[in-house]
Amino acid sequence: MTRRALALYGAPPSPAGGQPDAGQQHDLHGNAPDTAPIALLLIDVINDLDFAQGKALLKHALPMATKLVALKRRAKRAGIPSIYVNDNFGRWQSDFQKLLRHCLDEDVCGKPLATLLHPDAEDYFVLKPKHSGFYSTTLELLLQALGVHTLILMGIAGNICVLFTANDAYMRGYRLIIPADCVASQTVRENTNALHLMQTVLKADVRPSTALDLPHVPASLQPP
Repeated sequence: MTRRALALYGAPPSPAGGQPDAGQQHDLHGNAPDTAPIALLLIDVINDLDFAQGKALLKHALPMATKLVALKRRAKRAGIPSIYVNDNFGRWQSDFQKLLRHCLDEDVCGKPLATLLHPDAEDYFVLKPKHSGFYSTTLELLLQALGVHTLILMGIAGNICVLFTANDAYMRGYRLIIPADCVASQTVRENTNALHLMQTVLKADVRPSTALDLPHVPASLQPP
């Protein structure tokens, strides 16, 4: 099973719903890392921004995208997988590749963002129908198959889909890193408020991406 197929159709759940051990990853046929304690989640970055506030969001998302690209490159060198968690925009007959081509090939507001942040061949992807990346998706099964315990969340919008995904991740026991310079919302105030909430309530580490020493995880985020 390829990485993309694994992301779309899910992986076998671990016993008793717990996080799998490295020895339980032998069935991935060499197409995915045996273990990946940390994963990057890129939330809704492939987006045509075809809504009233799209241009306002793009203004803040483009500076974020350059930071995100640099962090994703560093993560790749450290062996940390990237997972694109993307809205299906209510198009139940579409798939991720169609959404990507739509944003790259057509004259849409979000084209500059997709051009910067288009996935690499080895990246995973998961389509979501609602705000949270966990709601009615295969994301949790994929994270269990990889043995992930820490998530680095990035993307748009910080006060909506990033916040909802972070909340669901926290309730599932994942440690959260949400770099402040890799999250964007329609306004600076909305973004700042969302980051403060995620830091204080969800115990997220919101230090900027340039301060993260990959692949080392801060001691406070190590698994119990």
